[in-house]
Amino acid sequence: MTTELFLRYIHFVSIFAIVGSLVSEHMLLQKQLTRKAISKITRIDSVYGLAAVTLIAAGLTLWLGEFGKPAIFYSKNWIFHTKLTLFALVGLLSIYPTIFFLKNRRGNQEELVSIPKSVFLLLRLELLLVFTIPLLAGLMSRGVGSIGNPM
Repeated sequence: MTTELFLRYIHFVSIFAIVGSLVSEHMLLQKQLTRKAISKITRIDSVYGLAAVTLIAAGLTLWLGEFGKPAIFYSKNWIFHTKLTLFALVGLLSIYPTIFFLKNRRGNQEELVSIPKSVFLLLRLELLLVFTIPLLAGLMSRGVGSIGNPM
């Protein structure tokens, strides 16, 4: 029970860190940024990456470990698979902005860098998908999406 509670807590805190990081990045984003501001966004993006890895580790342990509901409960639920797919898509969408920020953080810290519209679009898509995942989690916790008898 204690291990399950700890894993759920880590999973939950990781979700907050991901949302907080994405919202912070979005709020700091402007059409032009100094390299100093890009460095700040890069640090925030690293928190996002660490939180994503932590979320995956805790989530996989909860799913496949001997904690709480059996793995079949999740494995036979199409909403769970949709959640996983959306999370993977969020990760894929984050690749280009992360690479852009990493490439443009070095140099004269006061130099202005134009931010491509695609970075704005990808970050907003990530936020939309991240805010959809809790809805799916709520539905899943009510047993919606189960295929057959999951227990």
